[in-house]
Amino acid sequence: MLFGNRGGSAIDYIIVGLGNPGSKYSLTRHNIGFMAIDELAKRLGVSLNKKAHSSVCAKAVINGKKCLIMQPQTYMNNSGEAVAAAAKFYKVPSERIIVIFDDISLDVGKMRIRRKGSDGGHNGIKSICCHIDDNFPRIKLGVGAKPNPDYDLASWVLSKFRSEDMPKINDTVCSACDAVELMVNGEIDKAMNLFNS
Repeated sequence: MLFGNRGGSAIDYIIVGLGNPGSKYSLTRHNIGFMAIDELAKRLGVSLNKKAHSSVCAKAVINGKKCLIMQPQTYMNNSGEAVAAAAKFYKVPSERIIVIFDDISLDVGKMRIRRKGSDGGHNGIKSICCHIDDNFPRIKLGVGAKPNPDYDLASWVLSKFRSEDMPKINDTVCSACDAVELMVNGEIDKAMNLFNS
């Protein structure tokens, strides 16, 4: 088992980035959560090379807190299966599970942090709410609205970012990592004040 079998004593926080596995989904709007976890792992000097809880994972220490950072491999709509499995194994309550995901209601480059809330029509969040509850903090990263109301939503979120958007995306991903560091330190209010657009 990942990180031994100490159960609840092994992990203080779970940090999840949502997305879809596979190279064809790389740099798509729906995968900005994966991008944030990749940046966080790079920043912390760890590799996402452990496979457990239907995810690729790494263990890291952030501000003295033992954290599991993970990318579910269940595909977006079943993200809750992976998150619930990790939460149950490590006995981590939902208020210490931070979820990073895409939000089409926010412009590219914008970010919003919430303590908890509804799924807002996001299938990955809906799955987590169904498998756990809605009492988990989340970091929403803007990927922009559909070009027009008739544009297919699935096609939009599975499309790749425009090259001219990438500087803003990279900045937002870095800001998400900064926010995670504050949030695991119990400073969610500070994170919200700093980063909510």
